[in-house]
Amino acid sequence: MNAADTTWMLMATALVLLMTPALAFFYGGLVRSKNALNTMMMSFVALGCVGVAWPLLGFSLAFGPGTPLLGDLSAVLLRGVGLDPAAGATFPRLLFCSYQGTFAIITAALISGAIVERMRFLPYVAFIAIWSLAVYSTVAHWVWGGGWLARLGALDFAGGTVVHITAASAALVAALMIGPRKDFARHAVLPHNVPFTLLGAGLLWFGWFGFNGGSALAVNGAAVLAFCNTLMAPSVTLLVWVALDLGRTGKVTAAGGATAIVVGLVAITPAAGYVSPLSAMAIGALVAFPSHYAISYRSRTRLDDSLDVVAAHGVGGVTGALLTGVFAQKAWGAPVDGLLFGNARLLLIQAIAVAATIGFTVAATGALLKVVALFAALTSSPAEQGQGLDISQHGEEAYTSGDGALLLLSETLPRKSALLVPTEGGAR
Repeated sequence: MNAADTTWMLMATALVLLMTPALAFFYGGLVRSKNALNTMMMSFVALGCVGVAWPLLGFSLAFGPGTPLLGDLSAVLLRGVGLDPAAGATFPRLLFCSYQGTFAIITAALISGAIVERMRFLPYVAFIAIWSLAVYSTVAHWVWGGGWLARLGALDFAGGTVVHITAASAALVAALMIGPRKDFARHAVLPHNVPFTLLGAGLLWFGWFGFNGGSALAVNGAAVLAFCNTLMAPSVTLLVWVALDLGRTGKVTAAGGATAIVVGLVAITPAAGYVSPLSAMAIGALVAFPSHYAISYRSRTRLDDSLDVVAAHGVGGVTGALLTGVFAQKAWGAPVDGLLFGNARLLLIQAIAVAATIGFTVAATGALLKVVALFAALTSSPAEQGQGLDISQHGEEAYTSGDGALLLLSETLPRKSALLVPTEGGAR
């Protein structure tokens, strides 16, 4: 046991947990006001359903010895997960379980960005709870739990593959299966509160220091390197994104800047403890181009990925994972060098990891959504979408004014009571 390592991991766990409420603000500001609460609740509810599923079963499936494909049930219901450190660790295994649980929570919550404003809430809750066990735990075992990708030599320092590529792949499948919003491509769908989105981006960046820095699992040079790279890479992405916006429209949008920060954070995640600071800045610069283009291109398609999860987390995650295979350097803590330092094999391994993760996640997510759809409709009705999911799914509003509040009031009155609503021609 090491007191400094334990203290740092306690802090890192709290920082990563903060990322889920931060995501709620980031996503919540980008939707229309009538769906703000529903969108934020899709992040917050992951704290409950995934936060419970992980210690009961998910942790064992991810980190139990098991097979190269999946962990076993040796730690189910936290059996053997106590205050003693695991082999090779310097802090309690229970803390390691909690830290990894915050990763499972944020990964499931990320998916919601592709299906907000139209997916019904309870089927969504059931889906992400099952998904976190069947998909996330499996890929986490492949990469971090001693599974076949770890044995192959794939590098993912803090979750580029495990977190972002899985979430984005699932988001793509969900958006396609659930279908577009009723007014998609017919009316402009504008963010209702961009300051919320900026607040969310800032808090995500703050929490990401625990996400990447904590993945060193100790107070050491790798933690310092990951921490500093987490500062530098998104800074460069933001500047390049601003330049791209200026070149395309002549204006710099706040929502674009917030997205740029997230894209830079996503890209540096798999490489954070394996590349030099200058390489991290290069990764931050390079990822801006494909993600920026993907967001611009998506608007010209029929894919209703509401908040561009695929472009930000999918394209960003794939780019970061592949560039890890290019810039990884033994001199900066990587177990092997990458392409730029004479080892082309690592880039091939990273490509295999990316392809395997996407293929498995797409297939498994499609199957899970079909199973959930057998028991409940996934998509809200056009009338519910027009009214707003805050009212139809939660019975409340983010901003208590307008027709929604009147509707809630009318539902609380006795059936024979008259509700007078002011109109241009008088009360009705």
